[in-house]
Amino acid sequence: MRRSHLSARWRLTLWYTALFFVAGAVLLSLNYFLVDHSLTQNPDEIRIAVADKLGISPSRVRTTEQGEVADNDDVAVFRDVQSQIAHEHLERLLTESGIALGAMTIASLGLGWLIAGRVLRPVHRMTTAAKRLSESNLHERIALDGPDDELKELADTFDAMLSRLESAFDSQRRFVADASHELRTPLAIIRAEVDVTLADPDATPAELRAMAETVRDATQRSELLIDSLLVLARSDSASLVAEPTDLAALARAAATRLGLDTHARALDIDLALDPAVVIGDRSLLDRLVGNLAENAARHNVDGGWITIETSQSGAVASIRVANSGARLDPADVDALFDRFHRTDETRSRGAPGFGLGLSIVAAVADAHHAQVRAEALPDGGLTVTVEFPAATDAGTTKTSEAPGMGRVPV
Repeated sequence: MRRSHLSARWRLTLWYTALFFVAGAVLLSLNYFLVDHSLTQNPDEIRIAVADKLGISPSRVRTTEQGEVADNDDVAVFRDVQSQIAHEHLERLLTESGIALGAMTIASLGLGWLIAGRVLRPVHRMTTAAKRLSESNLHERIALDGPDDELKELADTFDAMLSRLESAFDSQRRFVADASHELRTPLAIIRAEVDVTLADPDATPAELRAMAETVRDATQRSELLIDSLLVLARSDSASLVAEPTDLAALARAAATRLGLDTHARALDIDLALDPAVVIGDRSLLDRLVGNLAENAARHNVDGGWITIETSQSGAVASIRVANSGARLDPADVDALFDRFHRTDETRSRGAPGFGLGLSIVAAVADAHHAQVRAEALPDGGLTVTVEFPAATDAGTTKTSEAPGMGRVPV
């Protein structure tokens, strides 16, 4: 199919001109009909006009009941004069109106061009902004002024899209920088251990074994980090496998995995697991529950406690994990969900981890349209609650279509 090469401004102009011409032609036709009807259906006016045309007194001309002009003179003369007058008036009307219509059509072409340009001005601003966009100037906005019409709505939508893009690019930059930093540490350890060992020609088997264990530990740390990054990428991709999953079963398995660590540190785990079935990706949900449990154990105090609860109420299935630990400023709770965020207390005591645990929880919850709430406990520690659409409601909606609800820090 052949496409028009005319610009939108020209097409609007031509449409405006064509509509004006059609409307004018219809008006001219209607006016012509009304004048013609008036000249043939008003005998008194015609009688006066005929008399004036012939230079005689109107009283000498009379009309019959059928509208015919009659007098003692030849009636045909009056009919000819009447027809001539009507024809002259209609011809003059048609000519003058046609000239006026043509002039106004040409004028409407210019006016249409100006109006189309004014209407499309916001579109040109958006086009210019889109062409100018790059990673370095996503902060720019159209900020269109004017009435709240469709074009302003489009401009505001474009500005909102730029805001989301700017936020996504900033998050990506921070993520890449933090990931590079975290990966550089184990790689530096591996290189240093290998270089030191190779530089010593008299290295003993014990020293070689110690070097190998250090390299192994650094490699495991790198693998854990890469695995966490892959989980984040998968949760962001929305390519999820939806199946019924009981959060209670996942929580019980997570608590079992914590057994050795909690026993060594004398941590008391209290489970209150009622069935809580949701529709989602089982492996990602298992990671979410596992991260909540591991986070509660890692950021705890020796001899502390952990509570894991699952429940379902109506259309909501939830899991709640609470733990004792250091006191947290309620204003800093939101930052716990940032990627690679670690508290000062965690850094100072050299606790393991990358600061990705709760960020993975938030990402997986967002992918499953769940709501996350975190609350700092007055005596120290943290409570994290994740609320999912229950299986009865979630099963009717594809997990890749509904918008995520996000987290609501308390």
